[in-house]
Amino acid sequence: MLETLLQVQNLSKNLDRLPVLQDVSFSLAKGEVVGLVGRQGAGKSTLFHLLSGAIPPSGGIINFRGTNRRFSNRIEAQKLGIATVYQTSNLINRFDFSTQVFLDRDSGVEITRQTSGLVEQFDVTQNVMLGREKKKIPFFGILDWEGMIDVTQNLLTEFDLPPSLVHEQVSNLSDEQRQVILLLRALYKPCQLLLLDDIIPILSFNRQEILLDKIKKLKSQGTSVIINSDDLKHLFTVTDRILVLYEGRLVADRPTAESTPREIVELIVGSARHEQVSPLIWALESYHTAQQQTEDLRRTQASLQQSLNAQDSLNRQLIERLSNQLLALDQLNAALQATQRRLITEREDERKALARELHDQIIQDMLGIIYRLEEVEGEVEKLALRKDVGSIRNGIRKLVSELRQMCSDLRPPTIDHHGLSAAINSLTNEWSERSGIQIHLEIDPSLGRLPEMVELSIFRIVQEGLNNIRKHAAAKHVRLSLQRTSSTNLLVRLEDDGKGLTHPTDLATLSANKHFGLVGISERVALLGGTISIESSQGNGMILQVEIPNPYPFNFAP
Repeated sequence: MLETLLQVQNLSKNLDRLPVLQDVSFSLAKGEVVGLVGRQGAGKSTLFHLLSGAIPPSGGIINFRGTNRRFSNRIEAQKLGIATVYQTSNLINRFDFSTQVFLDRDSGVEITRQTSGLVEQFDVTQNVMLGREKKKIPFFGILDWEGMIDVTQNLLTEFDLPPSLVHEQVSNLSDEQRQVILLLRALYKPCQLLLLDDIIPILSFNRQEILLDKIKKLKSQGTSVIINSDDLKHLFTVTDRILVLYEGRLVADRPTAESTPREIVELIVGSARHEQVSPLIWALESYHTAQQQTEDLRRTQASLQQSLNAQDSLNRQLIERLSNQLLALDQLNAALQATQRRLITEREDERKALARELHDQIIQDMLGIIYRLEEVEGEVEKLALRKDVGSIRNGIRKLVSELRQMCSDLRPPTIDHHGLSAAINSLTNEWSERSGIQIHLEIDPSLGRLPEMVELSIFRIVQEGLNNIRKHAAAKHVRLSLQRTSSTNLLVRLEDDGKGLTHPTDLATLSANKHFGLVGISERVALLGGTISIESSQGNGMILQVEIPNPYPFNFAP
């Protein structure tokens, strides 16, 4: 049986006589990772403040490492091995956080600051080491700045931040960087209990993955972790148990492996009703039921139509059921669209991360090999051997070129830096060179910048359309135009002189004939609220036209 690290019994907290936390009891074993969930105002942050010593409880017992504790401040909790990382935007001043006196490295002036937040006039190294400074000689005041800078650089690298930030003043950092600095301060020295108060949303996708891996490593080392987060995907990935707070009370303590996201969501909202539960979960679980209801409705409608004139009451029932069904289908459609948008966004983030990894690591390593082969080639005396080395070098150079093209396909850097027009121009030039098909490009000079998701979606639509032409059309000429209409809509038109389609253009036929690119295009257009039309006949090429309703931001001036 695992050793118990933390035992909480009937823990309560009142603020201005208002009960915020009531009789909360749970235990935590060494090396256990627990998720904490609940609605806003459920008492999650208050529980963290009590466990970290930020505020005293109104009642109850906190037993840590076998001894009942009543922390006077956060410093006492830290000395016993409890580290807390708050979300930077949620750090509050109404509680009397403990303070310490720190020595300004540059001026030598003593400065008193709260230990929960960041000292704005200090640099990154000073903030990471705040209260834990290393000394060159024990019991003397001379600090080991070189050693502390080296440690800080290693911590920054671990979370994919440039080591050069060690000397950057905290006030110049972004919100995400500031959050990482708070996290590094907690991770600098081993702790027995790590409290993470809703910090995951501030982190980028890549650093979220790094943090989750770090939590798994801490667990294997015997460190216990409590995570306050609304992201059930993350909690189901790393936690052993999930605690659910509802209106200040602990209503569930569930093993993660024996729970489902839907059960946890129902406990969070205090209801199993569909309209109270997350649309994403509702959509996934209700899809089959909605299909079944639609089929039942179709059969009922067929039966009612036989005697519609004579059965006015049944007609009214039909209209009412139709209305309810349409409402349910609208809700389902909205939920499914929200799910698909989220999946597309996550997929684009993954593509961007993969492209960056390929470019910054693999391609750079291969370029190093090429440079080394060039040196070797110049040193080799035998002609045949020199030719072999040259052949290998050219092969690697070709592979680097292909990897760069792959990076561009995954996430074209042009679209982030210069916008949709430049990205489409680069795409068509590369596509024409690779395919040998002539392309005529027309882009409205007043096109301007669009929201990031719209630009990415339009780029993917054009990219998929050109891929379809290259694979299936046997075309010699292509015309692509992007124009703003008089109603400020965006019109994308792609024409080719290829062999065209042999079947009518509906989604079922396209899917059956493996034109998945066109199916994917139609899905993206639907998510943008646009329309798509396909004109094609065998031997006469194809015209793909997409119109997106006013994608320009409010008060946008091209």
